[in-house]
Amino acid sequence: MTATTEITHHTKVLNGINQHWVSAGQGPPVYLLHGFPETWYGWRKQIPVLAEKYTVIAPDLRGYGDTEKPASGYDKRTMARDVLALMDHLGHEKIALVGHDRGARVGTRFAKDHRERIDRFVAMDNIPTRVIADTYDVAMARQGYWFFTFLQVPDLPEALIAGKEETWLTHFYRGWSYDPEMLTPEEIAVYVRAYQQPGAVRGSCMDYRAAPEDVAQDREDEDQPIDCPVLTIWGEDFSAVGQAYDVLDVWKGMARDVRGVPIPQCGHLCQEEKPEVVSAELLAFLDGWGG
Repeated sequence: MTATTEITHHTKVLNGINQHWVSAGQGPPVYLLHGFPETWYGWRKQIPVLAEKYTVIAPDLRGYGDTEKPASGYDKRTMARDVLALMDHLGHEKIALVGHDRGARVGTRFAKDHRERIDRFVAMDNIPTRVIADTYDVAMARQGYWFFTFLQVPDLPEALIAGKEETWLTHFYRGWSYDPEMLTPEEIAVYVRAYQQPGAVRGSCMDYRAAPEDVAQDREDEDQPIDCPVLTIWGEDFSAVGQAYDVLDVWKGMARDVRGVPIPQCGHLCQEEKPEVVSAELLAFLDGWGG
């Protein structure tokens, strides 16, 4: 890692909460939004690569990592405003936005609510919230979406997970990966420490508990496709996305200009399991982004 790609940490109260983000590089701004059950650390393999050409900003989302974990504000419109406040603070008028999992849900709402502030959007291993709501049934729950329901039960998940964060998280890291041993114990320990922070499990639960409000927001403008170019990337071997939906077709229903890239022998955590493939696809999609 060179001096220009070195990762630095920052915190600032923005949109009413103390936000934490990392930055690296110089050039046009590229924002990376993580998903569950991760933090900004999920982008550690992409940041040095992208930072050779771009200013990379990777925040911890509301409720995650070292960002504040308030009692409310987990609907994706509010979380998109968190990103907007960070942009304004950093002086970024327009960005390229990359979102994985929950980060893609925030990114989707951002792309619809703040069309003039986004140049292009990557949705990684994600089926939009409204589409899941329209197709959710017992079979889908068995296929991998059971925890969407579990996390929406008030208070119980926090009580059951407390003290067992490593068991809880490792279930997903192993089960969601084509190679169950993809993450080392040391890498898992980084996430475990993040989710052992006071309020961290509740924060991720609140993210999922916002689903009814998120769906309502999505239904309001479902007939208004995303304007900017969209790239969707997914792991072919993840049961709840690549094996459950025609991902490219789903996203063609969300945006005017969509390209899709399935990654073979890859599970849900694409940027961790196939980092070279993901970084190459991101660089190709970002080519021409001049800020």
